[in-house]
Order: sequence, then C-alpha cells, then structure tokens
Amino acid sequence: MLGNILFWSGLAVSLVIGILYFRDLGDVSQMLIKVKRKNMLRFVRNEYRLIAIGLGGVTLMTIAHFSLDAGPRGLWWAAILLCVFLYGFPYIWVHVGLRNQKDSARYYSIEEAKEYVSPSSQVIVIENNGIARAHPQAQLMRPHLAGNDEGLDGENVVMTYCAMANLGIGYTPEVEGQPLDLEVVAQHGNNLILRDNRTGEPIQQIYGFREADAASEAEGAACALRPSLAMRPWPTFRMTFRGFQKAYPEGSVFVNKPPSNPILYLFDLVLEMVFSSSIDRQHREARPVMDNMTHYDDRLPNKTYVWGVNVGDDVVCWTDDFVVEQGNVVNAEVGGQQLVVAWDPRYESLGAWYNDTGKPVTEIDFFGNTPAGQLKRVETLKPGLFWHVWAEFFPQTDINRVAAGVDQQAA
Repeated sequence: MLGNILFWSGLAVSLVIGILYFRDLGDVSQMLIKVKRKNMLRFVRNEYRLIAIGLGGVTLMTIAHFSLDAGPRGLWWAAILLCVFLYGFPYIWVHVGLRNQKDSARYYSIEEAKEYVSPSSQVIVIENNGIARAHPQAQLMRPHLAGNDEGLDGENVVMTYCAMANLGIGYTPEVEGQPLDLEVVAQHGNNLILRDNRTGEPIQQIYGFREADAASEAEGAACALRPSLAMRPWPTFRMTFRGFQKAYPEGSVFVNKPPSNPILYLFDLVLEMVFSSSIDRQHREARPVMDNMTHYDDRLPNKTYVWGVNVGDDVVCWTDDFVVEQGNVVNAEVGGQQLVVAWDPRYESLGAWYNDTGKPVTEIDFFGNTPAGQLKRVETLKPGLFWHVWAEFFPQTDINRVAAGVDQQAA
C-alpha cells in the first residue's frame, strides 16, 4: 500500500511539473497553445526549484518501483522516457541552444565580416564617442545577447535582440550600480523575456526592468517605474551593412562563428534551421507565428515596421514610409520633449534625436548634425520592430505624430 502511494504520488508530481515546464518554457509549445504570461513568469522565477521537485518525484517513483515493487514496469519506463523529453527539451533548448554571448562576443573588422554579411543585410548599431558596433540580425538571431569585457569605448553595453519582435536594444546590464546576470529564458507577446540570475527576476526586453521593480503588475507598469530601477538604454539604430561601412569604416561587426566542437556545431546547425524557418514565417505571415498576444490594434497591419519612442507616459511611433513622405524629416513633441525623426537615404537609416535648438529642424544628417549644432540621439528609440509587438506593450501609442504648425514638406 505504501509503495503504491509513493509510486503514484511521484508519478503525478514528476509529470505535472514536466508538462508545465514544457508548456511554459518549451518555446515551440507556444505554436500550439496560448501560454499565460503569469504562468511563464512563475516558471522563470522558480525554474530550478520546480525542476528539483519534479526530479524528486521521479526519484520517489523509481525507489517505490524497485524497492517496494510498486507500479507496472511498462508504466515506469513510459514515465521515465516522457520525463526525459518534458524536462530535457526545454532545458537544452534554453540553456544550450540559446546560450548567449553577453561576455564572450567577438567583433571583427568590416573586411573580415564581409564573408558572413551581405551588403543589404540589416544591422543593429550602437555607438559611443564615434566607436560603433554593428550586429547583423542573422548573426544575433540565436544568441540574443552580445557583448564582452572590453565594452564599448569603456562602457558596459550589451546588445539584446528579439527576432520574434524584430527588435534590438542596447542596454547597460546594471540597476542602481549593481550588475545583472542576464540570460535568455522565454518570450511572450512576441518579445524576449530575460532573467537576472542574481535575483531570479524576469525582464521584458522592451521595458528593460525587473518585474519585481515595477510599480505594479498591471500592463503598462513601465511608465510608472523609477528610471534608476531600469537598465540604462543606449541609442540603438538600424541600417544596412553597406550603410554601416560608409558611416563607420573603422567600425566592428559581431559575427557568431560556428563552434569547433563537432557535436555542438551540428546541434547549432539544426537550431539555426528551425529559427530561420520560424522567423521567415514571422516576417511573411500576417498573424504572429506564436500567437500569445493579449492586445491587437488594427490601426496598422501587424507586421508593419515602426520606430517607437517612449518619454515618460507619452508613447509615439512612426513608420519609415510616413517619414519619407514628409520629406525625410518629422518634428514632434513627445513627453514634453521636442524631437526630430529623420530618414537618411545615403546611410539607409531612420533615427530620432532630441531637438534642443528651440525651433523646428529642417536639415539633419545621419550623425545628428544640423545648421544649429549636433543633436543627441533618443536613447529610448525602439528601431524597426513589428507594429503588433509595439502595440502589445504600449497600447496607448500615438502613430506618426507631427508637431502642430510645422510645415513638414518644407522640411
């Protein structure tokens, strides 16, 4: 009797936790079911505790079966094989397949990178004091995080990238001077969820703060957060690789070269194929490949690329074609700040700058130079992400705002 109780209890615990682990952090499971964000965050926070409890159930079931002769042998084997899959797949997928390069990324010269990056490839760029790093989307797609101990001209900066959102953001991985140990663990709302392994707290990439530091659990809590409790965002912009070569001929390029270990090489190759297929669908199809969205906004087609800015509670995004139609320059006020958004055809890049000149800007180049002086890039710009993702996390957004009384065509 005792043996059966232990066997069936161990079986139930191991399978229930295994199923929840696969559902919440298995990633591919979201192609089939709609995972609730609160359930995912629970597993992000308690991954190793829950795994330990689940494997404890496996141990209990096994001891009961072999020492107390409880439970059928066929059922024990089936449970063991199922647990290997339910626990092994999410763990290997997240911790091996998505292993990041936040401390070990290698950057190469433009000439060296040409072997891996085509001229028209989109690259996501961060720059500090004229020193620039380009991160080709295809190279950044799987590691999701790229940075190293050298920093960017002495600054600790990590590029974060979510292929499902088409969003790259440079962050300093610190909060109030304390370093964060970032790891990729999941995605929800088609946007990356990181974890600070020092505290176990989840971080939504598009917001940049730990969940426990938010003012509340309500949607949109980002707007009520103290700036010191969020990672410092760096001005991040996208352009073509050929545009990067023109703007920063001495710049460096992140390349995710294949590992020398043959087993890891084959494993990565398979994952690259799976990722590439899913992301290609994400760009081609109107609906999200992983439809775990909670909010839809039909003001723009889902897969429209937008450039979004949040200043305090005020949130605005622009489409590139709108900016081009306005003569490549748009002046607007966001959160009480005067901004100028501009498209540069030579460098094939759309950027946003703070306008402190006291008047509308009619001429600005890629580097922010105007007749009245050089402007500073907006650090909260989210460059070229999908509209449905922007609207999911910033549903109060305005679209294509233009400053009142400014003749945009004259600009």
